[in-house]
Amino acid sequence: MKQIQKLQTASNSPPPYNGGITIKSPQELEAMRRAGAIVAETIATLEEAVHPGITTSQLDQIAYRVIRERGGQPTFKGYRGFPASICASVNEEIVHGIPSDRILNEGDLIKVDVGATIDGFIGDSAVTVGVGKISKEAQKLIDVTRQCLEEGIKAAVDGARTGDIGAAVEEYATARDFSVVREYVGHGVGRFLHEDPQVPNYGPAGRGAQLRQGMALAIEPMVNVGGWETKLLDDHWTVVTADGSLSAHFEHTIAITDGEAEVLTRI
Repeated sequence: MKQIQKLQTASNSPPPYNGGITIKSPQELEAMRRAGAIVAETIATLEEAVHPGITTSQLDQIAYRVIRERGGQPTFKGYRGFPASICASVNEEIVHGIPSDRILNEGDLIKVDVGATIDGFIGDSAVTVGVGKISKEAQKLIDVTRQCLEEGIKAAVDGARTGDIGAAVEEYATARDFSVVREYVGHGVGRFLHEDPQVPNYGPAGRGAQLRQGMALAIEPMVNVGGWETKLLDDHWTVVTADGSLSAHFEHTIAITDGEAEVLTRI
């Protein structure tokens, strides 16, 4: 769900998103903190649930239960027709995998992307989890991608630009011989899942929208063992690496402050 798309909403929903960067009020950011807390708890529950033999559909059911029990709505379910509460992407699948009866096997990488809405505001986060014992290459990919996210967050300060975030992500990944996906990006988030600005995972620094206190962003490096090129499967959702190589994905929703960015989806 990572390239900005206009939303069509029901009559009892907020007005359709018409573009432009929004600055969140303190009250709106507080709602996003509540949404982020639900997402963080859901992801922690999913990480514990991952094991050889579980299906991605079972993970989806777990996520739905946790989100609803905490008073939230699964943001992804029904979004532009998406049929599930989470995205579940395995191995060469980068993002947007649809949960199914697929069984996870020892050595797989599973990427779970979770969105929750509460009081009209959204939290969005993702992690990559190894299933049982995984290869050294797969573990390195996870570690590098997780740190790419941290490097991006460190670059997200008042007055910086979105290109500074992307440059920080790209520099860390490429220095370790991995590539970053260019065709799918991070994004603004708030009342809508995809708001302006887009947040690429590559540079150059000093370009793009300027960050201001009160902006909320979903930063989400997608890092591949092979090339950065992607392919969309016939289900029109699942994105895979064009060369079939492993991919990892991490994401946090953050708020720009007068100092370090506040991570809204971290326990």
